[in-house]
Amino acid sequence: MRPMLRRGLCSNVSLIALAAEQRFDVTHFESIGSTNDAAMGHLCASGIGDHWFVADEQTGGRGRLGRQWSSPKGNLYASLALRDPCPIALGYQLGFVAALAIYEAVLSLAVARNDLSLKWPNDVLLAGAKLSGILIEGGVLADGGFGAVIGCGINVTLHPTNTPYPATDLAQSGIIATTEQCFAALAQAFRSNLDYFDNGKGFGYIRKQWIERARGIGGPISVRQANDVIEGTFQGLDDQGKLLLAHDGKVTAIIAGDVFY
Repeated sequence: MRPMLRRGLCSNVSLIALAAEQRFDVTHFESIGSTNDAAMGHLCASGIGDHWFVADEQTGGRGRLGRQWSSPKGNLYASLALRDPCPIALGYQLGFVAALAIYEAVLSLAVARNDLSLKWPNDVLLAGAKLSGILIEGGVLADGGFGAVIGCGINVTLHPTNTPYPATDLAQSGIIATTEQCFAALAQAFRSNLDYFDNGKGFGYIRKQWIERARGIGGPISVRQANDVIEGTFQGLDDQGKLLLAHDGKVTAIIAGDVFY
C-alpha cells in the first residue's frame, strides 16, 4: 500500500519564502493550462527572469515534441522563467542543467543514489523508470534579450500508465514527500546548477556531472527519430551535449531523439 501523502502545495506565503531563499520569485496557481505558457507570457510582458510558475495541476501540460503531459493534482509542475541564461544558440544545454537540478533535488529527499540515473536528453529515472520530464522553450524578447523557460514535472504521488517508456513516482518507491518539499529542493538545486553553468561558460562542468550520473554509457541503445531508428553503443556526450552513438564502424553525434535501452 502506498503511504498517504498530503496533496498539493501549501500557502503562497510559504512558496514565496522558499523561492526567495534562492533569489527567485514565484507565482502559484491551483490550476492552469500550462506553467510554461505562463512563464513565457511573463517574460514577454516584463522581460524579467528568475521567476517560478508553479501549479497544483495543469489542464494543458505538454512534453517534448508536443506530447501531452499528464498533470493531475498530486505532482509538482513548475516552470522557471530566465532572462539571458546563456547565448540563445546554447539554450538546449539548459536541459542538462535542469536534469542535474532535479536529480539533486530528488536525491535530497532520501532517494538512494544507486536508484537514480539520467537519460538523454533530459529525463530523470528512478529504478529505471521515468520520474521526471523537462521541456525547454524560449525565444527572442521584444528588447532583443533571450527569454528561456524550463518546465519541470516531477511525479510525486502518481504517474501515467501506458507510456512509451515506463514511468514511476516517489510514493511508489516509498519516498514520503510533499510537492512543497520537492519545490524547495528543486529551487535550491537549480540555483546552484545555474551558478555552475555560468551563462554557458561552465557547461564543461555540467557535462561531466551529467555523464557521471547517466544510465547506459558503454551499452547498447536505440535512438528513435522522426522517421528512423538508429541502434548502436552509447559513447557519452560531445562537448556541446550531443549524444555520441557508435554504429556501423563510425560515431554519430545526435542532437535530438528518444533513447531506449
